[in-house]
Amino acid sequence: MRIAYIITRADAVGGASIHVRDLASHMMRRGHEVIALVGGKGPVTVQFASVGVTFHSLQHLQRAIHPWRDYLGYRELLHVLKAWKPDIVSAHTAKAGLLGRAACRSLRIPVTYTPHGWSIGQRISAVAGPIFCMVERMAARWTDAIICVSEQERQLALKKHVAAPEKLRVIHNGMRDIDPKFLANPAIEPVRICSVARFEAPKDHSTLLHALATLKSLTWKLDLIGDGPEHESMQQLASLLKIDDRVTFHGYQQDPAAILSRAQLFVLSTRSEAFPRSILEAMRAGLPIVASNVGGVSEAILHGENGLLVPPSSPDALAGALRAVILDSSLRQHFGASARRDYEERFRLDRMVDDTAAVYDAVLGNYGVEPGKASQRTC
Repeated sequence: MRIAYIITRADAVGGASIHVRDLASHMMRRGHEVIALVGGKGPVTVQFASVGVTFHSLQHLQRAIHPWRDYLGYRELLHVLKAWKPDIVSAHTAKAGLLGRAACRSLRIPVTYTPHGWSIGQRISAVAGPIFCMVERMAARWTDAIICVSEQERQLALKKHVAAPEKLRVIHNGMRDIDPKFLANPAIEPVRICSVARFEAPKDHSTLLHALATLKSLTWKLDLIGDGPEHESMQQLASLLKIDDRVTFHGYQQDPAAILSRAQLFVLSTRSEAFPRSILEAMRAGLPIVASNVGGVSEAILHGENGLLVPPSSPDALAGALRAVILDSSLRQHFGASARRDYEERFRLDRMVDDTAAVYDAVLGNYGVEPGKASQRTC
């Protein structure tokens, strides 16, 4: 089949863009024709090129709301999709999801949508929330299937009456395995703590740094992987809290596996998530995890089994959980082994690709196309 993936932004690599990269590249390996349509050029298009995914840079598709540019983005998508003639379109993230689904409606192309975090949750303002909810309800009528990356996302959509239950599917993120040399050893001391998250407000690095500042009596080091607008302010905060000698800012890493392999504990002190890939990377490495209990995090981290969950924005609660794991090497080993086992059983990339391909087949089946018999269209 011919599959067109659409994602909003190329300037920042995140969970959604990596998801599309991996999904598109593995669909290609299975013999499908694939193109990725993305707003602009940047690190994301570099990622696509690195795995051989053909991409088309869209001039007018952007994250910010701008009615005229959004109209131009819609027209641009119409032109590209009409020329490429996909059998199915897979739209990802809010803006690409809206404009992509509108274009597919006009062209009568089957379309699925993966929000990677609804724009209708608590982090949206009381004014914007109802507007976004109304827009999502409208766009859902143009959508053949909505793929939620967590059950929590599905439940939120049902609560807000975004779409009929039969349109909402849950497919957890998955990722390819690592070389065994990158498996961590949680028992080693002193403990190195690692966090992988973009430096922007919802990831809440401030809570993590304040929590660790209360644990100066313990021996630990912190590795922070990521970049973003709050990078410099968090460096300043670490200095102000007098823990900068223990914190290493690594910047963006295309593959954090090597740094994770040297860690003994993973932490994610976030305020807002759909289903974070960084936690799966830590589980894959065999690391114990301490994370905020937000979004779909609890669907991967089972409290007391493969890690500990804490309320968001609570330095005291986070410090208590970190202390417990830092001081107990046997607990770290138990959590780490359980996390690795859960990754192997539930979060491998092949499982995600299989489940997504099944949704595509089901959608095309509703259009009278048998599995594996998608049209042999030419450009």
